[in-house]
Formats: sequence, C-alpha cells, structure tokens
Amino acid sequence: MSETHVDPLGPDAIDPGPLGHASPPIPTDADSLAAAGDLLRALAAPARIAIVLSLQQQGKCVHELVGEFGFSQPLVSQHLRVLKDAGVVRGNRNGREIMYELVDDHLAHIVNDAVLHATERHHD
Repeated sequence: MSETHVDPLGPDAIDPGPLGHASPPIPTDADSLAAAGDLLRALAAPARIAIVLSLQQQGKCVHELVGEFGFSQPLVSQHLRVLKDAGVVRGNRNGREIMYELVDDHLAHIVNDAVLHATERHHD
C-alpha cells in the first residue's frame, strides 16, 4: 500500500517561512530578481537610506531635506531622482514645491530592517 502525502495547509496556503512569519510565496523568476536588485541598488547609498528614513515620518520637499541633512540642494535632488526612478518615492506638486513621499510602507520596512540588522551585535 502506498502512502499519499496530503499537505494539511492545502495548495494555496501561505508558507510561514523559516522564521515563522506568514508571507506570500516569493517570486524567483529572472524579472522579479532583477527588479529587486535594481531596488536594492537604489537604496544602497547612505544618503538615500537617510532620506527614506526621514520620509517614513512624513512627506518633505527638497529644501526640508537639505536643512535636515546639510546636503547640497543638487545632491538631494539627485538622490531623490534615483529613488523616484526606482519607484521608492513619488513627488506631488504643492504650489512651487514638490513634496516627496514614500510610495508604500514596504520600502520603510526594508530600510528599517537593514539599518537594525547592520547595528545588531552578531555572535558567531
């Protein structure tokens, strides 16, 4: 008699993952991995990480970010352009200013987790 294995969670169940957190299946096709690589490259600069951390609190315009970090206006604009091209931030015109905000909360989680991970003490 052969034994048939039945998944008790069913074929559409969400895998709890290695850390026990429920998450949807992660796409591993080439396009999805390339898009994730592009996103991570856009987030790789410390100045862009700082901008994302700042924007998770509230939307800000370029001059507010310049004042907060002491970066030059052209540098802040350049970093915002990279983040915008990567789909991390969007700009909404408010009169003469453009208010920048994060596209969604996932991005703040990625950056927060990366910063927390980098500052944790790891014991081998």
